[in-house]
Amino acid sequence: MTWKVELLVAIYMSKAVQRYRMEWEHDIPTFKGFEPDTLEWRDIPWKKLEKRVFKLQKRIYGAANRGDVKTVRKLQKTLMRSWSAKCLAVRRVTQDNQGKKTAGVDGKKSLSPVQRLALVKCLRISDKASPLRRVWIPKPGTDEKRGLGIPTIHDRALQALVKLTLEPEWEARFEPNSYGFRPGRSCHDAIEAIFKDIRQKPKYVLDADIAKCFDKISHQALLRKINTFPTLRRQIKAWLNSGVMDGIKLSNTSEGTPQGGVISPLLANIALHGMEYRIKEAFPVRKPRVNGKTTRIPTPSLIRYADDFVIIHEDITVVQRCQQIIVEWLKDMGLELKQSKTRLTHTLHKYDGNVGFNFLGFQIRQHKTGNYRAACNSQGKPLGFKTLITPSEDKQHLHLEEIGKIIDTHKNSPQYALIQRLNPVIRGWANYYSTTVSSEVFSKLDHLTYQKLRAWAVHRCAKTNKHDIANKYWQMSGKDRWRFATKEGAKLTKHSDTPIKGHTKVQGNRSPYDGDWVYWSSRMGNHPEIPTRISKLLKEQKGKCNHCGLTFKLEDLIEVDRIVPGKEGGKYTYGNMQLLHRHCHDNKTREDAHKNPVGTKELEEHPDANSF
Repeated sequence: MTWKVELLVAIYMSKAVQRYRMEWEHDIPTFKGFEPDTLEWRDIPWKKLEKRVFKLQKRIYGAANRGDVKTVRKLQKTLMRSWSAKCLAVRRVTQDNQGKKTAGVDGKKSLSPVQRLALVKCLRISDKASPLRRVWIPKPGTDEKRGLGIPTIHDRALQALVKLTLEPEWEARFEPNSYGFRPGRSCHDAIEAIFKDIRQKPKYVLDADIAKCFDKISHQALLRKINTFPTLRRQIKAWLNSGVMDGIKLSNTSEGTPQGGVISPLLANIALHGMEYRIKEAFPVRKPRVNGKTTRIPTPSLIRYADDFVIIHEDITVVQRCQQIIVEWLKDMGLELKQSKTRLTHTLHKYDGNVGFNFLGFQIRQHKTGNYRAACNSQGKPLGFKTLITPSEDKQHLHLEEIGKIIDTHKNSPQYALIQRLNPVIRGWANYYSTTVSSEVFSKLDHLTYQKLRAWAVHRCAKTNKHDIANKYWQMSGKDRWRFATKEGAKLTKHSDTPIKGHTKVQGNRSPYDGDWVYWSSRMGNHPEIPTRISKLLKEQKGKCNHCGLTFKLEDLIEVDRIVPGKEGGKYTYGNMQLLHRHCHDNKTREDAHKNPVGTKELEEHPDANSF
């Protein structure tokens, strides 16, 4: 009888714990010194909220990986009711988002702290949505304009909340070679994936673009694919069918996911999910025996960034067949390829008038070389060609045009103002292309920029001789004897100031929601569950211990060490901190003690350690 009572008590206690956990997630958390009635926006402990939401997102990701749909839906509903998630959603659209000052049809551009808290309280999933406001922006490099659909602040916050809920589930499903609009992935990962695929052998490429992808996606096909619970399905459907206000004209949105919404990139990725798997299904890896030896014939590679993708294989007939398969696959989503931007090419030889291709602003091409300059295979034998990835010609031209426009609009401005305006433009462009073979391009752009600046200086000082103009606007800066700079010390950033550094591609299907904080802190320099200084140090050290040089693993015990020990005046500043394995930290402490035996006893009693 006793064991039955104990069992009933255990069941009751487990239900109480579960009920407490549910309340803990749904209601305003009771942090120390935290009164819900007198809560102010600035007092919200954002780090704790981020940790709380991220823990739920990790569980959604894990359940989706296991195929446990019931648990995924339960956790998603919990997250959408979470006060913490609602606060983060509101903050992202009212404070963090680049388009936070763009009004929807309600005319609201920004919210006060009190209004933000009010918005948190009224965020509820429903089957209603306000129309979008049409905003036209120019397309770079063309005279065309792209139409954006801007939701109201309320709808943006609700979309941010739904994105927090849906993204972990789909991150567990998305294909490994999908890189656009995904956390922890970038354009450079896509470029590195292409480089790894072609560096050992020249191949044929289908360089493709989907026509009006965001505007043409079939709503019915998309909703079937999302296949979420009814309440959320109705909300997403309401957003898709909300209509667009262009001036005073209201237009229906019977297809597409209008660009400008917080959730639109995720919905587009969901719509295009499955292309890579379809190609692998049609062309699985084969290992036939040829002359008594097993030969591996790889499947074609499909590498996608948003609606731009390439298909790569050494056999042209396979690439052509892949194009036919993709055309048929896209029809089910109401999409088609844009013929003017879709072409077949070869990475080394001329095919159909084309050699190489452009992707995401990079030119990717192989060049024949002698054995001395050629790349080598895994056995060290020369391949007879070299793969070069450089900034594309049209992007160089657009960048120079932008620099020219800035200089033209500063004809009468002080030199300091011109430098301040040019520096972020040059630095941003050079940083984007710093992972590829860009040194020659950087030098060329520096020379062309100098010519524009020289014309600017001559225009300002038409009656002054060239030597005086040079002495006025160009100064010595370190080893550089010819730097556009003021006498007060403001100097122009050169493209060639940016060092060329390699990029490490994200591993396979890895996602920030997989819980490996060591890996993601090393890549991104931040992680919701890790102190900021630890994440920054991990990124700075490239995920490696400074003592032994080995890569940190998730199960390792890691400690913060002062490079100059505390007894020698070392402080806990970034410049004097490093991450070490615990055993490496012990070894370093002993080495420091041997170098300076004075105070060894004190060091043993108060070790210079700060584990986390």
